[in-house]
Amino acid sequence: MPHILPIETATLGDRSYLVHDGRVAFVVDPQRDIDRVLDLAAGAGVRITHVFETHLHNDYVTGGYALAAATGAAYHVNADDPVTFDRAAVRDGDVIAVGDTMRVRVLATPGHTFTHLSYALDDDGRQVAVFSGGSLLYGSVGRPDLLGPDHTHALVRHQYASAHRLAAELPDSAAVYPTHGFGSFCSATQSTADAATIGSEKLHNPALTRDEQAFVDELLAGLDAWPAYYAHMAAANAAGPAAPDLSPPDRADAEQLRKRIAAGEWVVDLRNRVAFSAGHLAGTLNFGLDGSFATYLGWLIPWGTPLTLLAENPGQIAEAQRELVRIGIDRPAAYATGTPRQWAGGEEPATIPRAAFGDLALVRHHRHVTVLDVRRDLERAGAHIEGSLHIPLQELRHRLDDVPGDEIWVHCAGGYRAGIAASLLAAHGHRVVAVDDDFGRAGAHGLLAPKEAA
Repeated sequence: MPHILPIETATLGDRSYLVHDGRVAFVVDPQRDIDRVLDLAAGAGVRITHVFETHLHNDYVTGGYALAAATGAAYHVNADDPVTFDRAAVRDGDVIAVGDTMRVRVLATPGHTFTHLSYALDDDGRQVAVFSGGSLLYGSVGRPDLLGPDHTHALVRHQYASAHRLAAELPDSAAVYPTHGFGSFCSATQSTADAATIGSEKLHNPALTRDEQAFVDELLAGLDAWPAYYAHMAAANAAGPAAPDLSPPDRADAEQLRKRIAAGEWVVDLRNRVAFSAGHLAGTLNFGLDGSFATYLGWLIPWGTPLTLLAENPGQIAEAQRELVRIGIDRPAAYATGTPRQWAGGEEPATIPRAAFGDLALVRHHRHVTVLDVRRDLERAGAHIEGSLHIPLQELRHRLDDVPGDEIWVHCAGGYRAGIAASLLAAHGHRVVAVDDDFGRAGAHGLLAPKEAA
């Protein structure tokens, strides 16, 4: 029986897979930082002979090309994908032998993209698993809208047909191993499931339990914004990205940090939002490593802007670099470690007040403040604070002129995005309070608009 080892990239909501028979191995959808895959293979004492891509990924830069180059493995990519490198081109129905007993069958499963493939694993004549990429996910499917609105309606119907193809051609006992669906914005909806089979998906996945029109209507109604950096990923993957350089960038001193901020470059503080609020270098932005750091930084930063990283220690800088290369931000311009006072050259750090929804309710009784909601549209549609201004976080940088000049209390669903927004507003001269609280508590303080107005 083959060993199937997931390689989790929790911050992007994705999984890659190393599959081996004790001697040779294949890899499905590897992330850019291939050292994790190589270490896993070395620990298992196996040789990687094949690498498979399910599709040209929209949410990360692949490590497939670099992994194949490092190991001498065959790199299997859809023959119809417009790549600029040599690959082992595969099409629907192809069967690739890996070792003595493993056979990988190529299945065309368009929907997430037009050229999406799934890979069914047969071991010694028994169909044991399918690596479904962005096709059939746990309780969902991959988004059909990432190629633009002109293709969405065709792709969503392809997605439905592909899910039914997998359900029809594979036994109920076959395990399902998707790439997306663990928090990735590539997933149409989110599920808490951590494992599934074809049989369990037949019982619970809307693609397999709804009729086609109901599925289409429900899925399209649930789509919301996706990160702006996705626009750069497919092109990078089609070019065959090399292995990343994870060596430390140049170190910056306090004077260099001031110059970079004055020049309009991004200087990003990686500490958590509580530490940042208590003291930070004025003009810096807060994207804490304790949240979806790369997703939101990649979403908001003007692509190509020089980026300097601030952290308490070099290990946090290295962690951030690893996250960033996965989305194509290859080399920070500089970094600094230490404390806000050191980064400020001994000057007093700036601060941002933090509060809870109960504090907001009390303040509104005796003075006017602007409440800014930076959640996404679908979150806002569920419930919102009465009288609040709504600017989704990903739009805030472009809509700063829409933010009044008075005191701003900014909130999201749990505090992480509010911390980012507060740092952006403060860097542009606003008086801001970061609401660091669970939005579920807002109703208990009488802050929500009546349901009919929501």
